[in-house]
Amino acid sequence: MIDSGRLIIIGASGHGRVAADIAELMGFQKIAFLDDRADACAGPYPVLGPVSMSRELDGPFFVAVGSSAARRRITEMLSGKALVTLIHPQAAVARTAEVGPGSIVMACAAVNPGAKLGMGCIVNTCASVDHDCVIGDFVHVAVGAHICGTVTIGPDTWVGAGATVINNVDICGGCTIGAGAAVVRGITLPGTYTGVPARLVKKAEGVLSV
Repeated sequence: MIDSGRLIIIGASGHGRVAADIAELMGFQKIAFLDDRADACAGPYPVLGPVSMSRELDGPFFVAVGSSAARRRITEMLSGKALVTLIHPQAAVARTAEVGPGSIVMACAAVNPGAKLGMGCIVNTCASVDHDCVIGDFVHVAVGAHICGTVTIGPDTWVGAGATVINNVDICGGCTIGAGAAVVRGITLPGTYTGVPARLVKKAEGVLSV
């Protein structure tokens, strides 16, 4: 059992409730939420108030916000606080894999030997990150997405539900890979990529043509 006091989860959304369920399975007995919405509801868990209350509270904390930009901003605001890493008991995380602080690995997901996940990452339900991958901070590997071996993904990238990234390719930061897409070659320009094979459909804001 984990004896860490009360876990404070930021973001009373469906994602937050999944995080709370995993935390309970890991042994956390006291869980509360912070959320800026006045009508925020987290099921059986209390919502203490807005995110700004985090300055007054002791951790541990977990940031359960889907947007990588918001997750990064809130995590930076929590500098100096303890960040929890959540791993579902039914996830398979290799002994030699590294999962960064504030990251979550959900049910039936796999993180294989030599893989490295940065801070604030999400490996969602039934997703996989294969051997020797390097996943940057605040990357979200969505439900059922598969990252094959020896892939590098830059920070703040979203790999959509059911997408596949073949082995030995690099994806730069700031990308969105559409649901069901197949990335078969490296990506060097931030933007949105969809299709099989994945092609650029929209450059990220502020990115010049090359």
